[in-house]
Amino acid sequence: MKITIIGAGAIGGLAGAYMSKMGHDVTLTDRWAEHIDALKANGLRVDGVRGDLHFEVKALHPHELTGPLECVMIATKSQHSLEALESVLPLFGPETFVVSYQNGFNEPDLIARLEQAGLGGAERVMGSIPNYGGALVDPGHIEFVHEGPIQLGEMTGERTPRLLELARCLEALTEVQLSDNIWGQIWAKEVYSAQVVFSALVNAPVTESLGSERYARVAGAVVREALEIAEANGIQVEAFDFFDPANYKPNTPAETQKLLDNIQHAIWLLKKDQKPQAHSFKKKGSGIWWDIVYRNRPSEVRSSNGKLIAFGERVGADTRLNARLCEMIYEIEEGQRELGFHNYDELETYVNSIGKALP
Repeated sequence: MKITIIGAGAIGGLAGAYMSKMGHDVTLTDRWAEHIDALKANGLRVDGVRGDLHFEVKALHPHELTGPLECVMIATKSQHSLEALESVLPLFGPETFVVSYQNGFNEPDLIARLEQAGLGGAERVMGSIPNYGGALVDPGHIEFVHEGPIQLGEMTGERTPRLLELARCLEALTEVQLSDNIWGQIWAKEVYSAQVVFSALVNAPVTESLGSERYARVAGAVVREALEIAEANGIQVEAFDFFDPANYKPNTPAETQKLLDNIQHAIWLLKKDQKPQAHSFKKKGSGIWWDIVYRNRPSEVRSSNGKLIAFGERVGADTRLNARLCEMIYEIEEGQRELGFHNYDELETYVNSIGKALP
């Protein structure tokens, strides 16, 4: 299988590096020219949870790609997914298929654009959830921050030969879990990510944000509302390694405590492979935090969690809490609000005022 990865940042770069090491035919491309130049000249340097490593990779600037392409993995930020697809539409052949290898509700937009171009629809698209994490630190340098599996599935729900082959390729990096309901798993990740967005309201480690029981209660209320939005849309939200939707519907203090324990376990899973004595991690928060604090650029909240709110509004679900959270992030990105724990205090007050506090 010939694989082209659009977006050679942490998620795409790590996948491309490990698949290349195992002899798979992988090309990395990215619109950040300095990064591609560095990959061409010196390969990819990776540090973090697996130690200091070096990978030889094939990298091309977007204008250097030639078709027909076979497997196109879009690993950009979600707000750039359609732009990435548009860039390779002229290189499509009869067997080309697309994998949304990123966060966000991107698959319906990708399908609609393919239909508009007369190139098919859902049968051309796979969905995925890469649950490992990292950061593109500098050109040619990625930090591997935490381990995690990949969920992968056809949008049609079929177990196709190409799905099985791509899964075998990606196993060069980590465990691949095949899904017959990848859309439900994508929703699960987006529902869960509401608390990830919450953690980005402060410039502090996750152990000081979600690690605090007081703040975890607020985050739990946000995720509970997000889960209600999914259910109002008729979505069967799937559980994954560190997220069980059933935990986010507490009716008693004991059930709330179970939820809080689950959040602490998720934090432990994110940190368990890190050895601070061996590597000083530059990325100390979520990808949203990384964009805001380290990259000084807009995060993908508008195109991921913003779409969650739009899904809710479409069916008349209550989206007040998630909408307030996203508005606070937008204000931070626009320089109208400072990062800090005062944001948690404000959101906690709002949770209580609308009667959404956990029991």
